[in-house]
Amino acid sequence: MHAMQYSVPLPADYDMEIIRRRVKTRGHLLDDFDGLGLKAYGIRERGTDGSPVNEYAPFYLWAEQEAMNRFLLGDGFRGVVRDFGRPAVRNWQGLYHRPGPAAARLPASFTRHAVPVPGGADLATVIEDALATHEKLATTDGVHTTALSLDPRRWELLHFTLWADAAPESAAGERFQVLHLSTPGVGRLGAGRQW
Repeated sequence: MHAMQYSVPLPADYDMEIIRRRVKTRGHLLDDFDGLGLKAYGIRERGTDGSPVNEYAPFYLWAEQEAMNRFLLGDGFRGVVRDFGRPAVRNWQGLYHRPGPAAARLPASFTRHAVPVPGGADLATVIEDALATHEKLATTDGVHTTALSLDPRRWELLHFTLWADAAPESAAGERFQVLHLSTPGVGRLGAGRQW
């Protein structure tokens, strides 16, 4: 499993209905993209859920790296580049994935929380602690899906959780509204540890 996200920052006065229409008319195009586990079409709106910015920031969990490459080099991402310029694309190695009790519902939001791994910390211990947190989170009412990934270049853990409703106040990280969810290969992401 590979996690991936790009962010398109938008002006403070940008009409976010443009993004909503874009997702409504194009979001279904990845509903059957082979090798994609899931894509959450996320946005942040300035002044909503504490967001200081307007942003379009879809989040992906890929079942196959080849599919991720095919997307980035194909028509789907080409449309993003044509309309918004070429954003930096971040990706992380998948460590853990599990559906939660609300996996049958369409999610309304997701949280993304990046946590640096301290330089002097034992990496295995830090990851085991994070896995234990996700195992508990995966049983929490309202959780659609939770995943943990590692960026070994920046040595940070990325915590990603889809929520059936608005993310609870206790959830750490940035909050995104989900406009659409594509899940063509969610069953291929596996459940639990990824090594």
